[in-house]
Amino acid sequence: MTAALVTDALIMAIWRRGKPVALLHHSDQGSQYPSQPFQKPLAENGVTYSMSRSGKVRDNAAMESFFSSLKNERIWGKVY
Repeated sequence: MTAALVTDALIMAIWRRGKPVALLHHSDQGSQYPSQPFQKPLAENGVTYSMSRSGKVRDNAAMESFFSSLKNERIWGKVY
């Protein structure tokens, strides 16, 4: 996954949904997320950025649980 790919996805999401009133972006420590090309549109659109700390697997537990529930309850089994 490249910085260009995640940056394009972020810009497309903001373009399709409009500038967010309040948005939190949580990620792991992949090199694409703290890169300047990705951080710039976050800052320009008022997105709060959150990153798991190195070696602290529990930082990500709440987000993993949320996405697991989302996939099980809303995404899998539906045709979009």
